Amino acid sequence: MATQQEFEAAAERSKTLTERPSNDVLLKLYALYKQGSEGDVNTERPGGFDFKNIAKWDAWKKLEGKSQEEARAEYVAFVNELTSK
Repeated sequence: MATQQEFEAAAERSKTLTERPSNDVLLKLYALYKQGSEGDVNTERPGGFDFKNIAKWDAWKKLEGKSQEEARAEYVAFVNELTSK
């Protein structure tokens, strides 16, 4: 499991990626970060034509039920994988 410090350090490292990740990678990073920091989705799904925020909300919603500890560990591992390329 990842500590809170490792999680926060990974969040900072994710901002220093040399190449812009694909949208799928960005959504995975967002969803794991939100699940790891806040837990299950706690807001209403955006409506209308707010496609970007709908996609982010949907990605986070898919992780519902995953523990914050598990999400933090996955997030740290994923950022490590991205930064080691």
